[in-house]
Amino acid sequence: MEIKDTAESWETVSTARPFRGAKTAVASDEVRMPDGSVARRDYQVHPGSVCVLALDDAGRVLVLSQYRHPVRRRLWELPAGLLDVVGENPLHGAQRELYEEAHVKAADWRVLADFYASPGGSDEAIRIFLARDVSEADGERYAESGSEEADMVVTWVPLHDLVRGVLAGELGNPGMVTGVLALSAALASDQGLDSLRPAQSPWPARPYEA
Repeated sequence: MEIKDTAESWETVSTARPFRGAKTAVASDEVRMPDGSVARRDYQVHPGSVCVLALDDAGRVLVLSQYRHPVRRRLWELPAGLLDVVGENPLHGAQRELYEEAHVKAADWRVLADFYASPGGSDEAIRIFLARDVSEADGERYAESGSEEADMVVTWVPLHDLVRGVLAGELGNPGMVTGVLALSAALASDQGLDSLRPAQSPWPARPYEA
């Protein structure tokens, strides 16, 4: 048996949008089950997101601390953001977020991992990039950013410290957890980082033009 996610779509008898926010919405679908019955499925409609795991030559990862109101916690995270434009190239979005949140640029980009944030309740798809050969970006920090970025604490942390924090239950942001464990696994593989996909690899969950 091939262990691989596959595309499948059950019949949607009806659909509604009982809530529409600035960036996301809630869908309420009536879905035909395999036995012929109909069940309601409510879920968040999301444009998709990108995360950036920026790795320097010393094996440190760029992380930032941000308050997240729904969970009432300040979380350590990777630079990340929404794909605000339909069909937006996720690499361009990742480069923008790395600049806006950390004022950093990178010369080498790979796809680290693709995943769904919470597939039982949201269609949000997330692509995590590995960014290397990093350096300070040009221009004034926060010149084009909002107050949210100005409030962030940004620092560099050794990868092994982040892996330890994830396994100890001290770090819970999904992009952080997925990213640092995926990078750790890639580094331990026979091919190392050469096993990672190119930055412009197809992304069926959020199709885009290169």
